[in-house]
Amino acid sequence: MKFWFIFSLILVHEALQNVLSQPAAKGKRPKEPGENKIKPAIKKVKPKITKLKESPETLAKVQSIMTQVMDKGRFQKPPAMLSMRAGQSMELRCKGEKISWSYPAYLDTYRDSRLSIKQHDRYGQLILMNASVADTGDFACWAQNCDSHGCRKDESKSGSTYVFFTDKGEIFVPSSSYFQIVYLHPDKPAVIPCRVTVPSAKVTLHREFPAEELKVDGTNIIYDVKKGFVYQHPHSNHSGVVYCRAEARGVRQISIKYQLLYVEVPSGPPSATITASSNKVRSGGDFSVFCNVLGEPDVEVEFTWIYPGQEYGRPVGIQDSWRLVNRGIGHTTRISKSIISVEDFETIDAGYYICKAQNLRGQTTLATRVDRG
Repeated sequence: MKFWFIFSLILVHEALQNVLSQPAAKGKRPKEPGENKIKPAIKKVKPKITKLKESPETLAKVQSIMTQVMDKGRFQKPPAMLSMRAGQSMELRCKGEKISWSYPAYLDTYRDSRLSIKQHDRYGQLILMNASVADTGDFACWAQNCDSHGCRKDESKSGSTYVFFTDKGEIFVPSSSYFQIVYLHPDKPAVIPCRVTVPSAKVTLHREFPAEELKVDGTNIIYDVKKGFVYQHPHSNHSGVVYCRAEARGVRQISIKYQLLYVEVPSGPPSATITASSNKVRSGGDFSVFCNVLGEPDVEVEFTWIYPGQEYGRPVGIQDSWRLVNRGIGHTTRISKSIISVEDFETIDAGYYICKAQNLRGQTTLATRVDRG
């Protein structure tokens, strides 16, 4: 028994010697009680910023090719709206080998010699000399892509600027008349074009009778400094005479008057009817065929006739006319009429008389037959 006790002590002693003889881990210290608990690690992470790349299509859409030539050979990209004094000259350039331009219709109407447009090797040039308040409006350019089939507008390369030519005594852009008709269509907005030359001018809209200022609520009626007052949803109640009043820099002015006429005829090809004074005509008799169109007041109608004696050079009389008709409660329509008259009826005059009525929205063809009675 004593032997086994001594043997056990020897084994314990050798085990302790082995443990003590092993080198301690580098940089480690003996752990204190409770240090075996896991501590949360706090790691600093640099935030990653993702940059959105603009596609070529996006860049193309915002590409402006217009520049304005300033004093001493300087250039600048013109802003969306630009103010200049009346009497100044303006030069715009647009980069491209073939450039087209648009500008206020006033300059085209009178073939104004103050306007010069030239195409150079690498850019198009527009020069307006001695500008007046009447020149206020939108100036735009665009590049043309041309091939063997012709030229087409390049939507990705364009530029525009709306220019206000200001004069101390003129707030409204002048009109060629003192009274203007504005047609109110139920299916599209109507514009009261009282445009101003001073973008900061305070403009109000007024009805002549009953005398009152009309509320511009931003929904039914809005004001656009480039256009004037816009009726978003025209109604027959809006019919009547209106005018605009503006105030800027201590000056007050009243615009011309606008007669608002409501249109009750829907947009589309001509709504036509055809009738003959008589469908049975005796030899040597006279007759007429009437082609009538009821349409929008501001839409012109063109008439074309096909008749039996046409190929033989038969002389006939053709008379076209139109008039505006007030159909009550401010409703106005345009009646267009074409009359073909034949005198001294002959055998070659018998047959179908065909009327073709055409407007910008389409064509209507009608026929009626005239025979010998």
